[in-house]
Amino acid sequence: MSRLPFELFLALRYLRPKRTFVSVITLISVLGVALGVAVLIIVISVMSGFDHDLRDKILGFNAHITVSQPGRPMKNYSAVEALISKDKEVLGVSPFIFGPVLVETEGDTNHPSLQDAPMLRGVAPESEGKISNLPRDIVAGKFDLSGHGLVVGVDFADNLRLSVGDHLSIYSAREIRRMKAARDSKQEEAILPDDYVVRGIFDAGYYEYNSRVIVTSLENAQDLYDLGDSVHGLFVMLNDPYRANAVKARLQAELGADYYVSTWMEQNSGILNALMVEKNVMFYLLFFIVLVAALCILSAQITFVVQKTREIGMLKALGASNLQISGIFLGQSAIIGLIGVASGFGLGMLALAYRNEFLHFMNRLTGFELFPASIYGFAELPAVITPRDVVIICLSSFVICIIGGVLPAIRAGRLKPVEALRYE
Repeated sequence: MSRLPFELFLALRYLRPKRTFVSVITLISVLGVALGVAVLIIVISVMSGFDHDLRDKILGFNAHITVSQPGRPMKNYSAVEALISKDKEVLGVSPFIFGPVLVETEGDTNHPSLQDAPMLRGVAPESEGKISNLPRDIVAGKFDLSGHGLVVGVDFADNLRLSVGDHLSIYSAREIRRMKAARDSKQEEAILPDDYVVRGIFDAGYYEYNSRVIVTSLENAQDLYDLGDSVHGLFVMLNDPYRANAVKARLQAELGADYYVSTWMEQNSGILNALMVEKNVMFYLLFFIVLVAALCILSAQITFVVQKTREIGMLKALGASNLQISGIFLGQSAIIGLIGVASGFGLGMLALAYRNEFLHFMNRLTGFELFPASIYGFAELPAVITPRDVVIICLSSFVICIIGGVLPAIRAGRLKPVEALRYE
């Protein structure tokens, strides 16, 4: 004698595989739910991974707060630095210079000179470790900015075929002004760029930084931009980067309107907001896969009710209530949904565990890069499995599957024994 409830026992019995059209539709429904849940888990986890890793890369390379004076260099930065350092939530402060330059490699007959226009970042070497992970991201050479020392990103080095010890010529705003002045005065004067040595190569983990930023000492950058003892601004590191807005409000009040205070969230709001919007849009779009599976369940249950009309009439004649009959078909929908959701969850977890292996296999199979770092910024496919997102996906999919069987279940429960057995 089965210990299962009457409704669940019959629901399981009716779901036994048979070579009928209804069984095929049921199988398609299970596969649809599994596919929808798996795809949702994979896509939402990957989007969460993008957001998480991007924030880590941004916070690892950039400061939490930037203080500058709009339209002009900051001359009294030492006094401003001392004032900012008094804030209890400030972990470190360091001056910086940031601007575009033109670089050229040394050329010979075998390797012609190459040019690029990266962004030059001038930093204080002694305090850079408190502001960013740059000194710890060196993968070749060392973080040495003494003299005319320079560190460059791995992708920048690859693009210009640079290695530790190579020389770079840097044309800055100063050289460009000199060239313009010489041309205006019609003097034939050779303007020679400054020569720098690549002392280290860093890997920040983000293509935009690795390919577009080169770093030198604050003194070298001041010379390149003719700033004297001035800087472009101050980098501020906090104990908690997500308290940046609160600290910004305090610093802005203390420094006054002559200074502009911006947070890392404001500076990167475009890409962070875009990722959040894409994640939400992808969730709503891909959820239609589950809705299609629910329609398959609805179709299968309607057909099944029609096929089992005689059995329904006999059960009601034997005393089964409307609720019990409806429970049989709702139980079938719940079982289909449970199997589909469980299968989708397992498939999604498996795909996430081997996502990069599958990506590398497809790269080798197709011959081209499916996830180019130059576009997406990451060498590997990131993913963060958030329990809350997984629970929402699985629970909502299960509820949708049950809802798909509500109408057929209500119709079956309302059948009258006489009408059900009339033509039998």
